[in-house]
Amino acid sequence: MATYDLEEQEQIAEIKAWWKQYGNLMVGIVTAVSIGVIAWQGWNWYQRGQAAKASMVYGVLQKAVAEDDSQRVKTASGELLEKFAGTAYAPLAALSAARIMVDAGDTKTAKLQLLWVVENGEHELRDLARLRLAAVLLDEKAYDEALRQLEGGSGAGFSALYLNMRGDVFSAAGKKTEAREAYQGALARLDQGDPSGKGRNTLQASQANAAYREVLQLKLDALGESS
Repeated sequence: MATYDLEEQEQIAEIKAWWKQYGNLMVGIVTAVSIGVIAWQGWNWYQRGQAAKASMVYGVLQKAVAEDDSQRVKTASGELLEKFAGTAYAPLAALSAARIMVDAGDTKTAKLQLLWVVENGEHELRDLARLRLAAVLLDEKAYDEALRQLEGGSGAGFSALYLNMRGDVFSAAGKKTEAREAYQGALARLDQGDPSGKGRNTLQASQANAAYREVLQLKLDALGESS
């Protein structure tokens, strides 16, 4: 019995010595892990809360778009970009607001909205924003700026649309040779798929390509024969 007590005391002494050496470290690690878990849970909760609030504001914006209320659209979009820029609703709101602002004649605000998406949006939304911004700049006869928005390539779903827009800019600027090359390039890209990207079945894609090809051919015919 005395031997057992001695062994037990030795184990206790070893545990105390180990804890004295490593106890603070273990407490620190456990505390850090706990804080990390709490922070992660808190961040997820915060993100969910932000998304829910952004969804409500986006609903207000959609209603304003349906009612063609440009001032309410501008206000709701501004709130989303300012307070909920990290949510998926922000770039969608900016694109919607830009369209309404163009219709309302407020191209300055429209360009700011589109530039925000160009700088902060993801892939396809960014490509779409650049395309729409180029169209606004074309209407303003800012041809060089429009062409700059179309530089650097785009996703495959936008390649034909980008070339078509380049053709429109060159044509408006009186550069028929460059316009013809751009339109011909757009026609060639149609053979590679749907010019508008995704969301169509095979029949819809075929019909869209046929209609788009006809428009491009009309533009080419309007340029006349190459010299």
